[in-house]
Order: sequence, then C-alpha cells, then structure tokens
Amino acid sequence: MKAIRGATTIAADTPEEIRGAVKELLTEIKNRNGLELGSVVCIMLSSTADITSLYPAKAAREAGFGGCPLFSSLEPLIKGALPLCIRAMVLAEICGPAVPVYLRGAAALRRDITGRLVIAIDGPAGSGKSTAAKNLAKRLNILYLDTGAMYRACALECVNRGADLSDEAAVRDVMEKLDLKIEYREGRQVTVLDGKDVSEEIRRPEISQLASKVSAYGFVRSKMVDMQRRIASEMSCVMDGRDIGTAVLPGAEHKFFITASAEVRAKRRYDEDRAKGFAVSYDEILKDIAERDRRDEQRKVSPLRRADDAVLVDSSDMTPEEVVEFLANKIQEKI
Repeated sequence: MKAIRGATTIAADTPEEIRGAVKELLTEIKNRNGLELGSVVCIMLSSTADITSLYPAKAAREAGFGGCPLFSSLEPLIKGALPLCIRAMVLAEICGPAVPVYLRGAAALRRDITGRLVIAIDGPAGSGKSTAAKNLAKRLNILYLDTGAMYRACALECVNRGADLSDEAAVRDVMEKLDLKIEYREGRQVTVLDGKDVSEEIRRPEISQLASKVSAYGFVRSKMVDMQRRIASEMSCVMDGRDIGTAVLPGAEHKFFITASAEVRAKRRYDEDRAKGFAVSYDEILKDIAERDRRDEQRKVSPLRRADDAVLVDSSDMTPEEVVEFLANKIQEKI
C-alpha cells in the first residue's frame, strides 16, 4: 500500500467551488496513478480554516469516490499558509511509484514536481555523486542526466577510430564527426554512439580513465555542454559531473558538491569494478584516483572545484540512502 498525496485550491469558499476542485483533484490522482477504485483503501482530506461551506469528504462522495472510507479534517489557521487549500492523501494498493498531484494554486507547494527543477551535483571520482544523482532523480520523479556517460562516449569514439588522445587535431576531427545521442528508455538514460547502444561498453575502467583526458579539451567540453544545457532548458533534471554548478549550469537553483576521502573513494570503485567482473587492484585504483583528482583540479578548462553557493556533502561516513535524504531535505527547504 502506498500513500498518494495531492492538493488544490479554490477561488472562493462555495460548495460549487469545493465540489469542482475535489472532483478534479481526485480524478487526476486516479488517472495519473492508473488507479482502480477497488484498489483505494481510504481517502483523507483536509482543508484550510477559511473553507467552511462544505466538507471535502462530502464532495468526494458526491464525485463518485464513496466506495472507501473518507475522512475530512480542518487545518489550524497558520499565518502565511496557502489560503483556500484542500489537501488529499489517498491510500491505495499500487505496484508502481506514487505520483503526487498538485493543481491550481497548490502547484506552488511542490515546485519540484509542478515546475522545472534543475539540480547540479559536482564532486571528484568515486565520491558517490552519480549514485546520489540517480537515486535523487528517482525520488523526485525527474530526469537523471549522466554527463560522465557523454564524455565516456567521446573517449570510446576516439578509441574506435584509433585516434591518439594526446593529438588535439586528431581528437577534434573525431568530435566533428561525432554521432552521439542521449535517449531515455523505460526511465533510464541510454547512450547511443553511431546508432549503437554503448551504455555498458563506456563503463569499462580504461574508458573511464580516457574520458578524463578527452574532456580536458575545450572544444569537447563545449560540444557536450551545449547538449547538456539544451536538455536542462527543456525539462526538470538532476545533472552530475565536475563543473556542473560552476560552468555548465551556474544558474541552477540547487547545487551540491559531494566528496569523500581518496581511500574511501578507491574502495568504492574497487568493489564496484570487482562486482562487474573486472580484474582490478585497489592500489592501482587509489593511484588512478589521485592522478585523476590532480588532472581534474588543475586542468585549464573548467577545473573541478566547489561552486561558491554549493552545499558541501562529505559522504565518507554516509550511506547512499543518507546522502539522498540529505539532498532531498536541502532542496525541500528552498522550495
């Protein structure tokens, strides 16, 4: 059983307004969540103190939602609260994620789902930023854009075409002919290179290392940043990388910098690669991480650094769940 939340507002405290708003809200909750009325366990409604002409529960029964227990309550008068607001919580047996619904003036209560929400997460390799970004996007029901996958695809294309990554002219030639698309299939990002799904291939350790090298070229970053900005301008998303909050999306409303000690990051990457069946050495990974940190921090184009307005998150002693909870709470504080 899951709880589906929602809210709406009315223009005036009249029975007609309440009936229309409650019917609209519950119908939208039903439709967006694919509910069968038989799967609804109960519906709880509340209204602000300035709504007195009709109980929302009565309006719900009149709208055809009387086949389950209905409850109404009156909220206390709170200074600064949204006026003429009706809230709902529907308890139902559903398999998929609960989709909240906020209509009319109540959309201001949840800008994370009713408006465009752009979240920038930066941090060094192995800090857990990608895991946090993916889980946060899933929690907020918005897009996760894996920018690292885009640079890995650039590195893979250079390898496929036999280009020397230390040869700027050769890399530029590859980038000019690059056929890269980012698609979203069944809720996940798919990296398509030359018409082929390379989402798994780009995760090979050697490609990850080469991605840092190819991303040091300004023309490569410029091409990828244009793609990233275009996506962020069109939809709500969580984007992670090394210069998202400083260079790619400096105007993002929500920025975080996730880090951890080099030893912790190396252990995480070691465990991850071993789980994928790669033959790796912890000492070599630790060495690679130190080298990658140095290269990312000292590169001339968009070096790795924390944006002045980014919230610092040290994940060394935090579980992935704790990191996401922290990020979600910080975002909610601002909206």
